Amino acid sequence: MLSLQTAITFLGVSLLLGVTPGPDNVFVMVQSATHGRRAGWLVVLGLCTGLLVHTAAVTLGLAALFAASASAFVVLKFAGAAYLAYLAWQAYRAPVTGGDTGAALALQPRQLWLRGVIMNLTNPKVVLFFLAFLPQFVDPRRGPVAGQLLALGALFMLATLLTFGAISYFSAALGQQLRRSSRVQRWLNRVTALVFAGLALRLAVAQR
Repeated sequence: MLSLQTAITFLGVSLLLGVTPGPDNVFVMVQSATHGRRAGWLVVLGLCTGLLVHTAAVTLGLAALFAASASAFVVLKFAGAAYLAYLAWQAYRAPVTGGDTGAALALQPRQLWLRGVIMNLTNPKVVLFFLAFLPQFVDPRRGPVAGQLLALGALFMLATLLTFGAISYFSAALGQQLRRSSRVQRWLNRVTALVFAGLALRLAVAQR
């Protein structure tokens, strides 16, 4: 079982990491600004679902096997880059509705949730990060290591919900104002496409 001090320290560090600029929170920001607050939250829930898988992988030792395989890293990173490039193309071609909700209605809740899941699971850096980060807070003297890793994963997901939820809230508020203009919405789609393309390139050239 985690000590209270360890849990508080880990949660604090996780909150700090959540607000540090990175692919996932940028992804949440642009999705919220483009599609609305509800869409942003669905993406956040998708990202947290991916974190469940990463936590389980670290707990079961699968992450260590992945870290040792250079080919698995390459395949996963190019799959993620291809998906982000596809989202960039979709954003570039997105129709301009001239309203606040038209863009959000174009995507179903399941699609938005899956965007978060796929974004998280196809980023090999997340696997390696969890493998390096979580064990630092484990103390074998305090009980089963697997239970402590699961608890740490749950705390990290809580931090993600809090920080990414705040990002989604404020980004959606700004996006709502911007989407009232068809011209601005067109530029917002172009910027979103550019961000996704940049994330795709960043992932494609990532090294272990």
